[in-house]
Amino acid sequence: MVITGPTAVGKTELCLDIAQHFGIPIINADSRQIYRELKIGTAAPTEEQLRRVRHFFVGSLSIDDYYSASNYEEDVMALLSEHFKSNDYALLSGGSMMYIDAVCNGIDDIPTVDEGTRELLKRRLKEEGLEALCEELKRLDPEHYEIVDRHNPRRVVHALEICLMTGKTYTSFRKNERKQRPFRIIKTALNRPREELYDRINRRVDQMMGDGLLEEAKSLYSKRELNALNTVGYKEMFAYLDGVWPLEEAVERLKGNTRRYARKQLTWYKKDPDITWFDINKNTTEDLLSYLNNYDKQ
Repeated sequence: MVITGPTAVGKTELCLDIAQHFGIPIINADSRQIYRELKIGTAAPTEEQLRRVRHFFVGSLSIDDYYSASNYEEDVMALLSEHFKSNDYALLSGGSMMYIDAVCNGIDDIPTVDEGTRELLKRRLKEEGLEALCEELKRLDPEHYEIVDRHNPRRVVHALEICLMTGKTYTSFRKNERKQRPFRIIKTALNRPREELYDRINRRVDQMMGDGLLEEAKSLYSKRELNALNTVGYKEMFAYLDGVWPLEEAVERLKGNTRRYARKQLTWYKKDPDITWFDINKNTTEDLLSYLNNYDKQ
């Protein structure tokens, strides 16, 4: 079972109820909740929630550790092969689109970048800038250059890392072939009226600030160049600490960027014909449980 939806829609409590009903753990599919240092800014499960239901891939890594969607696919598939020996159901929950796709459809077998190449490109990005790296990618892999988000340093750098490390184009590794899985997948997504969702996002940001997001960001400031911290919540706090914006503006930008991310999530999910949508205001937990219990009869 996959239960997803935009950030702040209300996945956490519902998934806890679903997991308890089936007597199973929750497999986290939030790419930032994996990092133990990022508790407040990722709205990670609380200690009480972790006691209530066992979670996998929550706080299991440090921000210093390299991790990717490919690593996640491998780790979750290994976990599921053991889990299904004693359980008929598994629950994957979160809002990271690529992580969910990695488990449901598989991702291309792209080589893991070695530490030397990663450090080289990290240094070159800092010294030469993104535009220079885009030009090199254009020369080495013009096909991927045409489709990559050239405003996203992480995407450009990763493609260039592969080109330089392997001597082949990044495009040559992208097969986009859906992998067969030895289990059935039930995909559901939660939603609620847009204005209500935005209000929940705004209130969540206010709650995060009250819980100490700024202090958490300060404790991570010396490592702000790490990829794990290149995410909404921390970027805005770092900009405040750098003196780019006053705190009030940083908070407003955080709210706006989170709303923008929620729209991006919804756009991604709506392209997936396998997803069944549930309006969280019109459908109860019992409605979703009934759907899941009766899925095999459909």
